[in-house]
Amino acid sequence: MRSIHKIRTREHRRARRRLRVRKKVVGSAARPRLVVFRSAKHVYAQLVDDARRVTLAGASDRSEGIRIDGKGKTAKSFALGQLIAAKAREHGITTVVFDRAGYQYHGRVKAVADGARKGGLVF
Repeated sequence: MRSIHKIRTREHRRARRRLRVRKKVVGSAARPRLVVFRSAKHVYAQLVDDARRVTLAGASDRSEGIRIDGKGKTAKSFALGQLIAAKAREHGITTVVFDRAGYQYHGRVKAVADGARKGGLVF
């Protein structure tokens, strides 16, 4: 079967989108990359300095210190955005580059971004 007719899975399409996004989005020490990963149940966020290849801060919706207002996964994601913004301010970071990692900018991914903006981060 020719490669043009191969069946593309959801994971394969997301991986292709992720690579397309990563070509343009690069984090530095002054402006790290805010990466979002979502599973079926949980959401994770990290601040990454690509120049030094280190993770500066990370959090999930199960982390200690998270304050959830409301119920549901979207509310947890919004609270995660606020928590990662607080951790970024502890490191002296005010501006970031948002990496949606191939996911649509919708739902939980958008909620993380909105929470981070409300927490004081500038995209």
